[in-house]
Amino acid sequence: MDNAVFTGTMPALMTPCKEDRTPDFDALVRKGRELVDAGMSAVVYCGSMGDWPLLTDEERMQGVEALVNAGLKVVVGTGAVNTKIAAEHAAHAARVGAAGLMLIPRVMSRGASIPAQKAHFKAILSAAPDLPAVIYNSPHYGFSTGADLFFALKSEHPNLAGFKEFGGKAALTYAAEHISSGNPDVTLMVGVDTTVFHGFVNCGATGAITGIGNVLPKEVLHLVELSQKAATGDVDARRRAQELEQALYVLSKFDEEGDLVLYYKHLMVRGGDEEYRLHFNETDELSDAQRAFADAQYDLFKTWYAEWSKAA
Repeated sequence: MDNAVFTGTMPALMTPCKEDRTPDFDALVRKGRELVDAGMSAVVYCGSMGDWPLLTDEERMQGVEALVNAGLKVVVGTGAVNTKIAAEHAAHAARVGAAGLMLIPRVMSRGASIPAQKAHFKAILSAAPDLPAVIYNSPHYGFSTGADLFFALKSEHPNLAGFKEFGGKAALTYAAEHISSGNPDVTLMVGVDTTVFHGFVNCGATGAITGIGNVLPKEVLHLVELSQKAATGDVDARRRAQELEQALYVLSKFDEEGDLVLYYKHLMVRGGDEEYRLHFNETDELSDAQRAFADAQYDLFKTWYAEWSKAA
């Protein structure tokens, strides 16, 4: 099975809104195309950034189809309130021609149970056996897949390709030490923007899924490129990758917070994407202080990056 879709850098797309707060799929496709044209290898749709809990199942499927029909490589998130619906999203993704799956653990009901999670993952993998899939490993979902469970699943489901690891540096290190190292058919993707350097240089990550990359695609792709060079022993690339990651840190750290979509939609508007001004819930807004902080950090980074790039 070709797992190449998980070897690049891809944005976790947000869902823009029309004035009536329904999804704007034309704008979604435009942004997906723009980011791929900027150098992203594919797009992820309906992970946490896509606001999957706030969309109907029909809306989510409509968004997937719109992206696929536009010729984009799409990795589809399978988050759902029950296993049956998660499997339906996987089957739909396979049916319409998506490139891969991002398996989100079972939530709310028996979320801490290993047998329940195993059955949940098996149902999704079985629903789309020809689509490569990574597990979205995140403490925010209340469950972490360990090596024993991962290899038990992979022994029965060869389409399980690896992890999108959102759990931070320690979790990335665990995954590299116990799961992906020495296994060329297991991919490890950096799943949170604050761990790009650690993931590529220290853990052998093969790709990254980014939030801030929606806002700053050129800069994130630059960071990944430098980190990949640093992983080969390039001393200058190592220094520059660490400088760039440090400068991006505050904007990247929004990816770890509950208001990540609010922050990144706000910054998208700063970049001229007015269709990201609204949220599905009218009450979901940043405070004045949060907006001022995000604006200051954005301006500071853009100024720094321009000067730093000139000095290279």
